[in-house]
Amino acid sequence: MAKEYSRTQRVADYLRRELAQLIQFEVRNPKVGMASITDVEVSRDLSHAKVFITIVDKDTAEQAEENIKALNSAQGFLRSALAKDSSMRTVPRLHFVFDASVGRGQHLSALIEEAIASDAGHQDDVEKDD
Repeated sequence: MAKEYSRTQRVADYLRRELAQLIQFEVRNPKVGMASITDVEVSRDLSHAKVFITIVDKDTAEQAEENIKALNSAQGFLRSALAKDSSMRTVPRLHFVFDASVGRGQHLSALIEEAIASDAGHQDDVEKDD
């Protein structure tokens, strides 16, 4: 029977929780900004972790490029802080990536709202004609 919750998933969840705390309270670089971790993907050999980040008021990767560079430069500090708090043999190398899915989701939600409002307007026109 396969494990329902693999080691890579457990490590990814641990990294997401701990990195969120560390970025919020320990990283002193103002270029990081208001960063929020949306997901963490850990490689099967646990040597690399891709950390997906959203930044408040930044909708594209180009806008958040400076923030991502600041986080990638702080990855050594973050790895050492994680190593102190965990019992893992090695802490994965961290690679921060901008996550545009939140912005796309908001855009799609706005389009759906617009379509519903337009449909309601057409429905009112049909009822007036009858």
